[in-house]
Amino acid sequence: MPDENPARATAREAIALLTGATGFTEHRPPPRLLPPDGPLGWAGYDAARERASARTGEEESVVYGTGVVGDRACVLLSFEFGFLGGSLGRQTGDRLAAAYALALTRRLPLLALVATGGSRMQEGMVALTQLQRVAAASVRLRAAGLPQIAVVRDPTTGGGWATVGAGADVVLALPGAQIGFAGSRVRPPDADPSAYSAEGQFAAGQVDAVVPPDELAATVTHWLTALGPHDVPGAPPAPGTGPHAPLPSCGPTAAPLPRPLSAAGLPETGREAVARARDPRRPRAEAYLADYFAVRLPLHGDRSGGADPGLLCGFGLRADGSPVAYVAQCGTPTRPAGYRTAARTIRLADRLGVPVLTLVDTPGAANDAEAERAGAGAAIADAFAAIAAARVPVTTLVIGEGGSGGALALAAPDNTHVTVDSYFSVIAPELAAAILKRPAAETGATADQLRLRPQDLLELGIARSIVG
Repeated sequence: MPDENPARATAREAIALLTGATGFTEHRPPPRLLPPDGPLGWAGYDAARERASARTGEEESVVYGTGVVGDRACVLLSFEFGFLGGSLGRQTGDRLAAAYALALTRRLPLLALVATGGSRMQEGMVALTQLQRVAAASVRLRAAGLPQIAVVRDPTTGGGWATVGAGADVVLALPGAQIGFAGSRVRPPDADPSAYSAEGQFAAGQVDAVVPPDELAATVTHWLTALGPHDVPGAPPAPGTGPHAPLPSCGPTAAPLPRPLSAAGLPETGREAVARARDPRRPRAEAYLADYFAVRLPLHGDRSGGADPGLLCGFGLRADGSPVAYVAQCGTPTRPAGYRTAARTIRLADRLGVPVLTLVDTPGAANDAEAERAGAGAAIADAFAAIAAARVPVTTLVIGEGGSGGALALAAPDNTHVTVDSYFSVIAPELAAAILKRPAAETGATADQLRLRPQDLLELGIARSIVG
């Protein structure tokens, strides 16, 4: 593979970067006869295709088939940008639809290596409607509980980005890749170029990770392991299964609780419980996640232009190789983008049959004007709904502050546990005292009245156990 710019590799070089010596078995759809110069009779179109084929050695702008990445079988599709800019035409659509169908039939993950300039002008609306075919094929894979991973190369723009790329469950990008719906020749002349880069899209929460080429194979292998396919509760049977097929399992077991990282005893008063939870020296989400997982695979951003650095989401592999999805608050007020990212993570885990662990630690939801404009209420409601609808088990550990609805939105109703240095309250004691028009000196007594200590929560039936 060329070292100077791996993001600009050919379709087959991109496949080889991931499959290595394990090889790749190419598939081809049945040939389709096209009228001279395509469906629009675009003068010179056949000649342009012939030149592109002679230059690249490919018959179309997409190559697809089966292969192995690390030790994980998958269906790969890879765009050849040298063939008419990796553009999508009717025959490209045939290959994309066939790749998705192959993944569905064989129950394999779909791995797309994307480099495209968009829909092919020489085929007009016939080309553009291929995006609908891709969207429909993607929906069928989702319904079957099969994951889709995109590796975004340079450049990835137009409809290919808006379907195969951004429509994937996990989006990885190569450094420096140009990414955006608007290609370089159609965007406003004064547009900020950084917004159309892999790094800019990561900052905006549209890409999960920017991965160097030498780390790509290992990263994709971990993602394929974490995402499955796994047994999904209530999922429809795979194509071709019948009444005599083996019965599906009842789904994943609940994620085990993290080990206690604090040796402190239980607090005697509500004021002490609050002080302990706010102590900067107590274990935080990063410490719990580092102890819990052997490998962590972050999901970044809400896919709506936002990311919350105070909320960690993703999938992880434990020491025994079992996957668990995680949502972890880091002690800051959680912003709307954080709740939307959490809901995205929980729904993906639910669709793929992976148990979920949530770590609750927030003084509450962000309540500034920016958060309100960003839809705080709707984002919190979406997080509540994602947990309520989850078919996979959700395990919650409150590791610090449990501040009101901003914390409860990420807590499992019937499987919440608390550490010895945590509290959970309908409202912060200071705010409760203010609402009740009590002097600040009575904040401690108010904390006691709220019964927010770990042992209070256990007695009230809010917590199932105290960890520590």
